[in-house]
Amino acid sequence: MSTVKINFGKTVGKIKNMHAVNNGPIIAGSDQTRGNHLYYKAAKIPYARNHDAAFDSRYGGEHTVDVHAIFPNFDADVNDPASYDFPCTDLYTKQIFDVGTKPFYRLGSKIEHGIKKYGTVMPKDFKKWAEICEHIIMHYTEGWADGFYYDIEYWEIWNEPDLDPDDSVNKRCWSGTEKQYAKMYVIASNHLKSRFPHLKIGGPALAWNEDWLERFFENVKEYNGGKNPPLDFLSWHWYGTEPREMSDKGTRIRHIAKKAGYKDFESILNEWNYVRGWSEEFIYSIKTIIGMKGAAFTSACMTEGQKNPNIDMLMYYDARPTGMNGLFDLYTLEPLKGYYPFLIYSNLKELGAEVESISDDKDIYTVASFDGNKAGVMLTYYTENDDLSSRGITIEAEGFDLDGAKIYITDEENTMSLYPVRTFTDNKLTLYLKRNSIIYIEK
Repeated sequence: MSTVKINFGKTVGKIKNMHAVNNGPIIAGSDQTRGNHLYYKAAKIPYARNHDAAFDSRYGGEHTVDVHAIFPNFDADVNDPASYDFPCTDLYTKQIFDVGTKPFYRLGSKIEHGIKKYGTVMPKDFKKWAEICEHIIMHYTEGWADGFYYDIEYWEIWNEPDLDPDDSVNKRCWSGTEKQYAKMYVIASNHLKSRFPHLKIGGPALAWNEDWLERFFENVKEYNGGKNPPLDFLSWHWYGTEPREMSDKGTRIRHIAKKAGYKDFESILNEWNYVRGWSEEFIYSIKTIIGMKGAAFTSACMTEGQKNPNIDMLMYYDARPTGMNGLFDLYTLEPLKGYYPFLIYSNLKELGAEVESISDDKDIYTVASFDGNKAGVMLTYYTENDDLSSRGITIEAEGFDLDGAKIYITDEENTMSLYPVRTFTDNKLTLYLKRNSIIYIEK
């Protein structure tokens, strides 16, 4: 029997944005009756990173978001509005705001797996590229070129420049060397931060290589005259099967940046999902992502991210209709099991404060929130081991009476269903959960 202890009288921090995602809603049909925008809005997703949006024609496809799509002729006049192609990105950005979510803008290009590269080719003039990005930001935040006055805080410089080594014959995200990326980052971050001091400029959307990150900090300091260039947020990616490994990586990432002299910055994991392997195990991984095990993995990762002070935000990859979307069905766009951790977590976020919750079982993840009058608890039984069976859990609470609380279960057979009649007695309750299941308690 496992034990979870919750102390509603002990606040340990605030509920962070662990329920952000990559990409926005799908709004389809002339009367907007098709799509997932109503479900998306109900989940109260705080941020949507727009990386890889160009893969989906419903977002505007190849004409959307990416710098080379918005500014297709690099030799054109950077100050001339006619040099820019904004309409598809305008509509996509509006649709994100329309569901109550804010865009997290990735400046650069989607990943390119094809034999010929287009947007991932290194810009031939780093200063001009930075000026192009400046005008994109002006369009969306200052009204330039018949633009908008949107509140878009985060502007990320490129994506996964470390994905492939310098000598790779098929560089999927950055065609240059790591030192060339460092030089571009210095030029772009300095230019954009000086122009928009109130906005958050960062990167590098690290794919995986922590050694590369250490060299990146050395290189940017060298190119910046011995000083660290602007870095309001450090973005990084992780795919795996063990939520605590994700958390451990977040701690290491924070340590690397602090060692390099950065102290006041946000650490944002803005791509993550369940992946057991990228080759033989990839089909298993996709099947997991869209099923109950993937949903439990998602809520467990949210819990681990919330409890680690070294991680400031998680952004799930991906809410775009793709095989790695565990929120919505690829064809009907209806919610999958993995949608419900986002719905539950948004309830915790609205309550505001995290209170102490402790589990004595490594496979039981728990996070609790309390606003002084209302309480919410998300409890997850997640394991990578497909041979484990059900587990008994005793919940012991103090500081708030949970008698009469509603208890919802999501597992293979149930989706946010009321748990069979149970009540807290002396603020204690014993539940029996099947492998990979999620409990939500609210009062």
